[in-house]
Amino acid sequence: MNKDKIAILVDSCADVPTELIQKYGMYIIPLSIIYKDSIYSDGVDITSKEVYDNFNIEIPQTSLPTGGTILNIFERIVFDGYEKVLAITISGSLSGTYNFIRLLSDSFEGLDVFVVDTKCVALGSGMTAILAAENLEKGFSWEELKKATVESVTKTKILFCVPSLKYLHKGGRIGLVSSIIGGRLDIKPIISCNEDGILYSDAKIRGWKNSLRKMIELLEQYFLSLSPSPQSYNIAIAHGNAYDEAAIVKEKLVEKFKDYDAIYEGLVSPVISVHAGPGVIGVGVQAI
Repeated sequence: MNKDKIAILVDSCADVPTELIQKYGMYIIPLSIIYKDSIYSDGVDITSKEVYDNFNIEIPQTSLPTGGTILNIFERIVFDGYEKVLAITISGSLSGTYNFIRLLSDSFEGLDVFVVDTKCVALGSGMTAILAAENLEKGFSWEELKKATVESVTKTKILFCVPSLKYLHKGGRIGLVSSIIGGRLDIKPIISCNEDGILYSDAKIRGWKNSLRKMIELLEQYFLSLSPSPQSYNIAIAHGNAYDEAAIVKEKLVEKFKDYDAIYEGLVSPVISVHAGPGVIGVGVQAI
């Protein structure tokens, strides 16, 4: 345990790779996936593949973690000897998890909880959590850790492409992305989160392969626009059971970002799978 007894808490949609959850001892609050006859905990008793495999039968709904789930995790953190919690969540504009954790923490005695809205999704949020865990391991104080984590939100960018917008539209997560894009023209939007954490179209490109290529170019443009120019950075790639295409995108990503410190990769969570649909591919960069 670190000297300031600080725990790192993330929601399940942050997509932090399992090995890093274990390495840094992070705690996870799972969101819920709801079918007509059953409810599952995100990433606990259901996988992304199982969600996709069932799409032809039923597209489930998703829900916030229950208050009981959050309070139970707070109690476990206290039992494990921690006194402070840095909670890192996906965009509060896309999920009520941020506000729910903050609300419950205000009335929970025994823990000093600081909640960070990453204004991002998936590994965009996860990279912020991983960096916080690394900073904690380096010996950052509570105040230093909070400050650095909030600052990292503005230095992290994720872009993603989806073969179809129907899942984002069905789940009400369409944001500023136009839900009417010419299907006959095969136009694919490249989606990101704006400064308020709302989804928007960064570009609209004809053709799936062209959109994946353009996605990496836009990420590079963002990176080159940062001032001062980052001396260190991490990159990430996540996908929804699109292994072959993700491998190609990863190869191109590494070509553009040769001097990265770390690369994080993996599948999107089951909840993200519900809203993004099959075949989603996302890339990210984080200046450190």
